[in-house]
Amino acid sequence: MARFTRAERWIHRTTAALMGACVVSAACLYLPQLAELVGRRALVATVHEWTGLLTPAPTLLGLASRAFRADLSRLNRFGPHDRRWLRSALRRDRSDGARPAGKFNAGQKLYAASLSGAVLVMAGTGLLMWFTGLAPLVWRTSATFVHDWLAPAVVLLLLGHIGMALGDPEARRGMRTGTVDRVWAAREHPLWRTDGDGEDTRAN
Repeated sequence: MARFTRAERWIHRTTAALMGACVVSAACLYLPQLAELVGRRALVATVHEWTGLLTPAPTLLGLASRAFRADLSRLNRFGPHDRRWLRSALRRDRSDGARPAGKFNAGQKLYAASLSGAVLVMAGTGLLMWFTGLAPLVWRTSATFVHDWLAPAVVLLLLGHIGMALGDPEARRGMRTGTVDRVWAAREHPLWRTDGDGEDTRAN
């Protein structure tokens, strides 16, 4: 059954590529061993700055897609079944019906919200660090502190996302091909057709 449109898959892949380049270039800037191995610090800094600045671009361009806008709406809704999903996940309860989910489960919704907020904060603080004339010194110092300490949290979020994806081949197939097995959808996202509020949420 259809899960993601071609536009949504393009948005995901492009965002992943930009974030990957941003994280790798940041590691080359901040870890001495990698900095010595790669060299060309000015080039690496330029790659980091531009990939960081462009990371939100696929999402903004994706707003032209009706299916993508619909999925953003679903990600932004948190209902009673999501709270039940979280309680079951914390208890590690995998019994039938313990983790009700629509097209996106509560964990995916929290991940999307956390990463989106982090990307915006990283972009804002990065701009203050890049264009030194935008703000007074105390602002730039604070921006550097926030940027440097939020970066490890972003890396942990990404590693967690990758780890969950590696553990679910069918979810990966959905993002790779746009379709998933109906049995998997019924098991992992039993409320997908109604998303708990009567709205038809099948991918279109």
